[in-house]
Amino acid sequence: SSHNLAAFRESPELYRRKTNGEIAEAESPALALGRAAHCLILEGKAAFDEQYVVADGPVNPKTGEPYGKSTKAYAEWLSSQTREIVSPKDYGFIAKLQKSVWTHPTACELLDEGAAEGVVRAEYRGVPCQIRMDWLSPKHGIVDLKTCDSLKWFEGDCKRFGYIYQMAFYRAVLREATGETVPVHLVAVEKNEPFSTGVWELAGDVLDMAEKVNEAALARYRECLRSGEWPTGYEETRIITSL
Repeated sequence: SSHNLAAFRESPELYRRKTNGEIAEAESPALALGRAAHCLILEGKAAFDEQYVVADGPVNPKTGEPYGKSTKAYAEWLSSQTREIVSPKDYGFIAKLQKSVWTHPTACELLDEGAAEGVVRAEYRGVPCQIRMDWLSPKHGIVDLKTCDSLKWFEGDCKRFGYIYQMAFYRAVLREATGETVPVHLVAVEKNEPFSTGVWELAGDVLDMAEKVNEAALARYRECLRSGEWPTGYEETRIITSL
């Protein structure tokens, strides 16, 4: 997956520990909220309602307020739920993100036709790979939805969080499966007022360069499998050459 490949690029030993279960990766509240936002924005309200319930929990009749999350009443209510819980406050937040994305003329066009959460599997450079795309449009190619603090800094976020390598991996695996090289777009929406949305298309030559980095990492991965050695990437002394 792109997530595992990113861990391996950072450190083969980090990848090994994560995939062996030596490093637990618990889902953060922010990540859970992001999944709910993706569902509402990309799949719509009906799909959201199948997976989530918007509620604060049972109400204490004595106070007229919801029971606290540490109470027995809340725990019993939670154990009876078959859908994930989103608070009314959090739902109001993700509804603002949804409105921003769908009222942006270009984002709306990119997401007008296609399929959400498409999974594709293919062998890429001798390694079995899987991608889960936020959105695949027959006209516009791969569309990925991101949230950010500010659109002003989003291009920096692309580099800092490895979005370009992720999208290059998606494009390459999709090409292996279909024989087609498709365009790649990022839709970014701010998590703060005024909740603005922006759209970026990733240039083909930039994705080509990122593919080369990914392919080199996959070659190192095959060598690690062969040798059984998983370096941290920091075994050699490094030299700082600038202020």
